[in-house]
Amino acid sequence: MDVTPLLPLTTPRLTLRLFTPGDADDLYAYQSLPSVARYLYRPAHTREHSAQVAAERAAHSVWRADGDKLALAVCRHGEPRLLGEVTLTLASAHAAQAEIGWTLDPRHQGHGYATEAAETLARFAFDTLGVHRVYARLDVENTGSVRVCERLGMRREAHLVENDLDGDRWGSEYVYAALAADIRRQAGG
Repeated sequence: MDVTPLLPLTTPRLTLRLFTPGDADDLYAYQSLPSVARYLYRPAHTREHSAQVAAERAAHSVWRADGDKLALAVCRHGEPRLLGEVTLTLASAHAAQAEIGWTLDPRHQGHGYATEAAETLARFAFDTLGVHRVYARLDVENTGSVRVCERLGMRREAHLVENDLDGDRWGSEYVYAALAADIRRQAGG
């Protein structure tokens, strides 16, 4: 399914839209920060890599097969500049499982934007894309994302100890997950 006609998604404060190639500078502004890359288990973006990622995301809006990824730019209403992004990756089409994620520019953290955007994307996943279960994998030291998961009503299903190597640092992860009823119950409807 091409999700382009179903977008953008909106909340009282935010617009979640497809990326455009013009988002490369905003993407680079936060994806180049070591403090952001640390929790993504990869090196910080170069300017060239950010341009490539923005172009790839702008060109991909299909949700059909394992590995398909929907990446949405998070912006305030009426403002084109990125606050961050939310992503949904189809982990299993057969089992209707999707991994949800979010990354916010540190300058815009602490205002509830990640929770608001992630809840909107999760509801879209359940109500429109037919997802049965969403899950998030996050570094145990990423306390901001732990709080987002808990505010969304996701339950901690696993604690993976030293399961990923980030350079020379072993990282441990939590796996949080939710069904549609969990998200609706937490959001009050």
